[in-house]
Amino acid sequence: MLSLFYSFDCKVRRESTNLQDMFIAHIGAMDCFALALRKMARLVEEKKFDNLVEQRYASYGQTDIGKKIEAGTATFDELHAFVAKNGEPKKTSGEQEKYESIFNRYLE
Repeated sequence: MLSLFYSFDCKVRRESTNLQDMFIAHIGAMDCFALALRKMARLVEEKKFDNLVEQRYASYGQTDIGKKIEAGTATFDELHAFVAKNGEPKKTSGEQEKYESIFNRYLE
């Protein structure tokens, strides 16, 4: 039974060595995971990223190589041949800060 408590964040540190403290650590970790699940469920239900992700990867559906990338069937040789023929892709912002900002609002 004691090994169950080591599943989450229960490590020997400081003075946290008794069974009660290990139990509290286990419950606290489960609470944290449950809260995270609820917050991410809300993010998914409200579809905050759906439109942004669709816009970000819209060009993938416009070319054969993009469709293969989306399907997970593109090989490195195909990608290399595409870049050799068409040149480097245009550099565009991934807008990471915007995505992180939206994500972080759901953590509050």
